[in-house]
Amino acid sequence: MPFLALSSLQFTGEIAALSAAFLWAVSSILFRKLGETIPPIEMNLLKGVLATVLFFATLLLLNDPVTNVPIIAVLMLAISGAIGIGFGDTAYFQGLNILGPRRTLLIVILAPAFTAILAVIFLHESVPWTGWLGILVTMVGIAWVITEQKNGADENRKDLWRGIFFGFMAALSQAIGAVISRWALTQTNVSALQSALIRLIAGVAFILIWILIKRAKIAQWVKPGSTPRLWGTVVIVVIIGTYLAIWLQQIAFQYTEVGIAQTLLATAPLFVLPIAVLQGEKLSLRSIAGVLLAVSGIGILFLIG
Repeated sequence: MPFLALSSLQFTGEIAALSAAFLWAVSSILFRKLGETIPPIEMNLLKGVLATVLFFATLLLLNDPVTNVPIIAVLMLAISGAIGIGFGDTAYFQGLNILGPRRTLLIVILAPAFTAILAVIFLHESVPWTGWLGILVTMVGIAWVITEQKNGADENRKDLWRGIFFGFMAALSQAIGAVISRWALTQTNVSALQSALIRLIAGVAFILIWILIKRAKIAQWVKPGSTPRLWGTVVIVVIIGTYLAIWLQQIAFQYTEVGIAQTLLATAPLFVLPIAVLQGEKLSLRSIAGVLLAVSGIGILFLIG
């Protein structure tokens, strides 16, 4: 994999986080489209199972067995995966279906702040004031970009609050999962690839238990003769948005402060804008100003690296 060389670069964690954010930006457009057909919990289960197979195959190819991972690391990463991937991603997909990408991402932008605060409390990480400034400036820039779109006046308030709840839970779950993952990656000898696999397995297990408890019927969207293109999209989005992105995310958590990593991971909306331009959409001055503000915040984070 090309990004295996990241560990020899300066700003390894920061570069990995921005790379993951770019992949999430691309995949979020596809996830939104898939959400019209595949229910959130099934989408999460599907991507988790397929990505687990890919990670397991990669570990075999690289001769990097999970059997040498300390039990405490397995336990902590399993908790991280159940909370951050199993519950958090399902809540995110649910919010995405209710609120749409812009407003869901606006709420989930709380994740870096939650993460930084939890890291200070539980990991005793020391973030300098310039780091807090960079986090704040980046978050404000992203928020400014996301909030530009006007909402319809006829929106159902019940659905609105449901969407806000799922977005908030997604942000909190991401923060908790990130902090626990950071602890395992820095306090044990587990690799980023191993940690990604363990987290995904735990996330899949959580989803399966959730489905069994709810006695939910699944795979009703699968219809003979109408799914080849759909499955092709699923495979593509799993490779870029789960397999590669989560691997890069774990590298980011391993090599930089988790609050900073989570802030850079939250820049996905900024990468959506160039994609929109390529599709013929014109950017407003507000969008451009928001991007410049967020980029200046990212610059501050790199300066303290």
